[in-house]
Order: sequence, then structure tokens, then C-alpha cells
Amino acid sequence: MLFAFDNINDFISMGHHGAYVWSAWFITLFSLIGWIMYHRRQRQQFYRQLEQDYRRKQAQHTQSSDFS
Repeated sequence: MLFAFDNINDFISMGHHGAYVWSAWFITLFSLIGWIMYHRRQRQQFYRQLEQDYRRKQAQHTQSSDFS
């Protein structure tokens, strides 16, 4: 098996392009993590709101049937 880099320092420096390569990787990684966390939070808020609406409608239905 032939490796592109002789040692770990060459791998990290990426032929003097390491700052660009690793910053691009980290920006992408953090953007994806942020995107996932944001959408999970949005989904949780949506389900909480849906549950609140359901409970409110159930309470209104119960109150209206009590008066009948």
C-alpha cells in the first residue's frame, strides 16, 4: 500500500495547504452539526405546538359537551 504522506506532519500540513484544507473541513463539519441541531430544535417545537393545540381542542370539546 502506497501512502501519499510520509508522516503525520506532512498529512497535517497537506503540502502547505493544510490551513485551507482543515479550515474547510471544520467549517463544513460545524455547519452540518449546527444545521442538524437547529432542525431538531425546530421539530421539537413543532411537536410541542401540535400537542398543545391538540390538548386545547380536546379541552374545548370537553367543555362544549359538558354544556350540552
